[in-house]
Amino acid sequence: MYDYTDFDREFVYGRVAEFREQVKRRVDGSMTEDEFKPLRLMNGLYLQLHAYMLRVAIPYGTLNSRQMDQLAYIADTWDKGYGHFTTRQNIQYNWPKLADVPEMLEALADVGMHAIQTSGNTIRNVTADHFAGAAADEIEDPRPTAELIRQWSTDHPEFQFLPRKFKVAVTGSPNDRAVTKAHDIGLRMVRNEAGEPGYEVIVGGGLGRTPMIGKVLKDFLPKADLLPYLEAVMQVYNLHGRRDNKYKARIKILVHEESLETMQARVAEVFERIRDDFEVPQDLIDHIESGFQQPAYKSADIAPVFDGALRSFIDTNTQPHKNPDYAIVTISIKAIGQTPGDATSDQMRVMAQIARDYGHDELRISHEQNVILPHVHRADLPAVFAALKDAGLATANVGLVSDIIACPGMDYCALATARSIPVAQQISEAFADLDAQRDIGPLKIKISGCINACGHHHVGHIGILGLDRAGVENYQITLGGDGTETATVGERAGPGFAYDEIVPAVQRLITAYLDLRTSPEEEFLAAYRRVGMAPFKAALYPEQAEKANAA
Repeated sequence: MYDYTDFDREFVYGRVAEFREQVKRRVDGSMTEDEFKPLRLMNGLYLQLHAYMLRVAIPYGTLNSRQMDQLAYIADTWDKGYGHFTTRQNIQYNWPKLADVPEMLEALADVGMHAIQTSGNTIRNVTADHFAGAAADEIEDPRPTAELIRQWSTDHPEFQFLPRKFKVAVTGSPNDRAVTKAHDIGLRMVRNEAGEPGYEVIVGGGLGRTPMIGKVLKDFLPKADLLPYLEAVMQVYNLHGRRDNKYKARIKILVHEESLETMQARVAEVFERIRDDFEVPQDLIDHIESGFQQPAYKSADIAPVFDGALRSFIDTNTQPHKNPDYAIVTISIKAIGQTPGDATSDQMRVMAQIARDYGHDELRISHEQNVILPHVHRADLPAVFAALKDAGLATANVGLVSDIIACPGMDYCALATARSIPVAQQISEAFADLDAQRDIGPLKIKISGCINACGHHHVGHIGILGLDRAGVENYQITLGGDGTETATVGERAGPGFAYDEIVPAVQRLITAYLDLRTSPEEEFLAAYRRVGMAPFKAALYPEQAEKANAA
């Protein structure tokens, strides 16, 4: 993985020292909260419902064991012994004291981490396929691309005060695990007719109150043109994006209101003007790429697996690796009844130790709020499983009904209008039997506690949006969402449900699916696309269905 240069370290420590003085002035009262707010947001510090929250960047979701150990140390020293992994491949600490934040940032800097640009109207943490560098279907590792974008965008003087926040995702595989079509810019690695690698550039995706699937801005962009082309996109957005209404300030609204063709023409004009003067030094490219070499794969005899629990874990929580002797292991941070994405400091240390012992010292955070060991020799799977089981981390539910994405909701977030965490916990408890979950098959439930959609409910096979209706929590259901290469925004099923009605409603949906699927191999999304909304709506609203039948 990429190691900080002396320049990187000097920059990050400089930002810590600068923020330390700003915090000191806020604490002694010489700076007001209004004056302090833009400064803290530049350093990833939010003021949430009950306390400050520090959002730490994990660029393209990649960590080593030393960094994971340090996250555990920070959780124990300045928080409440846990952290929350987010859908942006970040980690959040929900209970820091303001005076302690500079110490937390310095501890992060000690291991090559920071919280810069995890907030504000700027280019946020660049995300990537969490199987990057390991996936069997990969055209090329997207992390060097993500790192190049990170370096270009960090403290970019022109793009620190954009019309709104800006999110970039990169994938190197035809199977999109980075939700590129729901980002302001999505980059998909493709090959042209000559077999040369480049990018399909997608623009204008996003969720929130106006969900949209991104549109292809350019079918094939040569790798050498990446940064000047991105610079051109950002210049066009910065100049033409709306600043009169923050709800209409994202690039998706610009593309929608002024057309894709207009956007393409504007970007092309700027790109041609700046391209020749925008040269990325080859030694920088070489340095970045040198940080993402394949690990030194080992050889070992692979014994057959007979144990039932281990077999189930391997079947559910591992994916094919480009080296057939290896596997990609997903650690579920979704034990039945637990908070999705929360990991204790002890669990972080266990994962760090497993990465050292069996994972070539690499971990990844997925946008689905799980942790990945990208390089595990198949001979080591029994030992990895045993270590995870001892730490309560061996739940074999990845991709199943209890592997739920959920935002913090009203338990923490000042913007939330309903609870997300208890709903996720109750759904997972309702489907606690893992054999039953495997019979149901792959099913993605995503829950957001407000219209900002941090839980990605729009692209859930079953999406749940919590809203406030006259002071009462009300949960809307959407069906048929998809965050992959066949991305679609889910369709709203009908009226919302009360807090005590939402879990039974989900149960009725799944019962209806089991009744109508053509075989156990037909997954929920495929069944929904085959039959449409009607039978699921009848299951959700049986009284309405009875009235319609009677009429």
